Amino acid sequence: MSEFLTTALSFPTLAYSVVLAVCTIYWALAATGLVEIDALDGLLGGDGDSPDSSGAAAMISRLGLSGVPLMLVATVLAFVGWIGTYFVHLLVLAHLGEGLRLFAGAAVALAMLVPGIVLTSVLLRPLSRLLLKLRPPLDPSLLGRVAVVNSPEVATDYGTATVDDGGAGLVLQVRDGETGRFKRGDRVVLIEYLDAQHAYRVIPERQFQTL
Repeated sequence: MSEFLTTALSFPTLAYSVVLAVCTIYWALAATGLVEIDALDGLLGGDGDSPDSSGAAAMISRLGLSGVPLMLVATVLAFVGWIGTYFVHLLVLAHLGEGLRLFAGAAVALAMLVPGIVLTSVLLRPLSRLLLKLRPPLDPSLLGRVAVVNSPEVATDYGTATVDDGGAGLVLQVRDGETGRFKRGDRVVLIEYLDAQHAYRVIPERQFQTL
């Protein structure tokens, strides 16, 4: 037990231990109803479907995890990173000198994000697909409506846009066959509902006006 605690509370494992501790407290509060499961989504930029999604939220959408609460993604990523750094520290870093251990530990902590992101994507994609299927069908009357792109770009498998509904705005998944044709702020028109992707195919507003 002492060896376990020493490793878990030593750098670089400590960094992931702290994140896991925060996640554990968060889920404990969520279980008691004191916080919403997706309470941090707005603060961190949404789950990839919300307006102005950028940074971490945009990356999550790119990984095919749209709809998955950001805190769940962070928890799985932190757990995978913790497992990796724990065993690397235990088997390799603990046998290095103090100075070299700190330098190598920092490199390991950063490098562990790569397999962490990959495994998190693999583990949570089935959940993302299930959440998309559970969403209510989108309103077909939205076809022909103008929307404003709020994701960095629109691609064949990624993109969001907002339709003015008289309130806060309706955020929709949108797709385009030509990646990069639309950027944030571009005005597009919804012309087709893609049932398999729960998204709308879009074209430029000026092109729609000439049809």
